[in-house]
Amino acid sequence: MAAGHLIGIDIGTTSVKAVMIDLDGNRVAEFASPYLTYRPQAGHVEQDPADWLRLVRAALERFASLGPAAALCLTSQVNTHVFCDAAGAPLCPAIVWQDGRAAAAGAAIDAQVTVAEKTAWLGAPIPVDASHALARMGWMREARPDTWAKTAHVLLPRDWVLWQLTGVLATDPISSVGLVTPAFAYADALIARLPGAADRLAPLSDPLAPVGHVLTGWPCAGAPVVLGVMDAWASLFGLGTARDGEGFYLSGTSEVLGILSAEARPEPGIITFPDWRGLRLHAAPTQSGGASLDWGARLLGRSAPELAAMAAPITEDAPLFLPHLQGERAPIWDAAARGAFAGLTGAHGAGEMAAAVLEGVAFSARLAFEALERAAGLRPVVLRAGGGGFRPETWAQIRADALGRRIERVAGSDPGAIGAAVMAGVGAGLLPDLARATAALVRVERVFEPRPEAQARADRRFALWQTLYGQLRPVSHALAAVAG
Repeated sequence: MAAGHLIGIDIGTTSVKAVMIDLDGNRVAEFASPYLTYRPQAGHVEQDPADWLRLVRAALERFASLGPAAALCLTSQVNTHVFCDAAGAPLCPAIVWQDGRAAAAGAAIDAQVTVAEKTAWLGAPIPVDASHALARMGWMREARPDTWAKTAHVLLPRDWVLWQLTGVLATDPISSVGLVTPAFAYADALIARLPGAADRLAPLSDPLAPVGHVLTGWPCAGAPVVLGVMDAWASLFGLGTARDGEGFYLSGTSEVLGILSAEARPEPGIITFPDWRGLRLHAAPTQSGGASLDWGARLLGRSAPELAAMAAPITEDAPLFLPHLQGERAPIWDAAARGAFAGLTGAHGAGEMAAAVLEGVAFSARLAFEALERAAGLRPVVLRAGGGGFRPETWAQIRADALGRRIERVAGSDPGAIGAAVMAGVGAGLLPDLARATAALVRVERVFEPRPEAQARADRRFALWQTLYGQLRPVSHALAAVAG
């Protein structure tokens, strides 16, 4: 293998994906393997960090057999937290971003901070929700004080794996959204609201900083490691989006949408990142995308691809679906929201329910994107798109109709890993700046244009969908209160 090959690894919500590319963007090898997620009780979602590490090692073993690596970089899911001791040993299962157990702890902290204070400290009114690091630490402090007392570090999956791989303890300020100021320093005034939190956070470094080398005993030992960034940002580059005014739509377990815009208009429910290397990202992560399809498939005894393929045509009176199976994040940040079908009749079957799930997820993305446009002060007419949720072409077309804009699907289903590989090359000085590197390495494979009649129907049904959420909200909150 030539010395210029790059490795990108994405520790996602359901699997580890990794890719090896050359400096022209050609795939040399790839790796993907799932791991288990555990739900021991309602609202609790956990993973075993050892599973991440095992699969990262397996990926590197495969790549090392092809020759030495020039550089590698990691990305991962965020708002998933590992509570570990001073030696790096996890003290409990990792708490996944979907987990809602810390909702009350987050609300208690959020109530102490005004919108003006959050905007001043964080650059935007970012909520302290159930997935926020401070909420998780607050919950651990109260619910499991013995574990909290032993906790030396609270780390993201990428940061924990990086520590095991290189011996370096570091994180980046972009992945630490909700904890850092626009100057990329920790927001001390906010973090101080939870005693002991500041001491348990990892040191901050630039995402493109080479932070260490792969330790002896690991495959690819000695290869330089670039710090990297959270999965949404890595996927941004893996989708070929790195210029002001561009938008993207990433679909995996959840939907992540974003717009790059130098303008920043504080918008409730939207995460606006500080400017980094001339890029300001406005992002909206939802709670459920592919997870909704997986749920529907389990319910109907089908595989997810089978369910997507059997979706019936969407008509004016077709059923509606709220994909709030584990609450919702952007833009409503409603942990008590619940999923629902509405408008079912005896004439409807699995095909109509499948279509409702696909459309409901697309409508949740539209709601988020409309808020993004207000935050960014612009409306991209083209979205770069990728991730496993865009492989079913029926679903990709439904999204184009629901959002009313052109969608360009990029090649491959692992934009996070590709983006990490690009960052490895740029951080190691083997590729030019991110904008030129992404433009050269990322290829569009299929375009989906909104169909006028379907778009007009989607507009009408979206209005009903919004009404459905509003009217069911009191019921959902009452049920959530009963569940505790």
